[in-house]
Amino acid sequence: MTEPVMSPHELRRLQQRYRHLQAEVAQLGWIVQGSLMPKTPRAWRLTRKVQGKTITLALSAAQAEAFRQAIANHRRLEDLLHEMRHLSEIALLGSAPGVKKRPRPTRPKPPLT
Repeated sequence: MTEPVMSPHELRRLQQRYRHLQAEVAQLGWIVQGSLMPKTPRAWRLTRKVQGKTITLALSAAQAEAFRQAIANHRRLEDLLHEMRHLSEIALLGSAPGVKKRPRPTRPKPPLT
């Protein structure tokens, strides 16, 4: 039996949430992938992967603060994209009838010997 198609109200609700997430993505500033570690009293180290290799950059305290915000933006972007993918899947699966599913055959389990 096919699952029911999503109601227009439910689809609109998903689209509104999706548009809200798009607006949040548009508000993000610079994005950088990696992590920051303090090195010496006034120095920082940015570590990230590039083509399977670990790259390390030395940063000043001012640079580190800018990179800290960019890293936070990147992590927020990943969260937003994850939710957008999930909403897209729900909306696309619910917007049209699916295929008819066959019932699984029931086979008796063999006796334990």
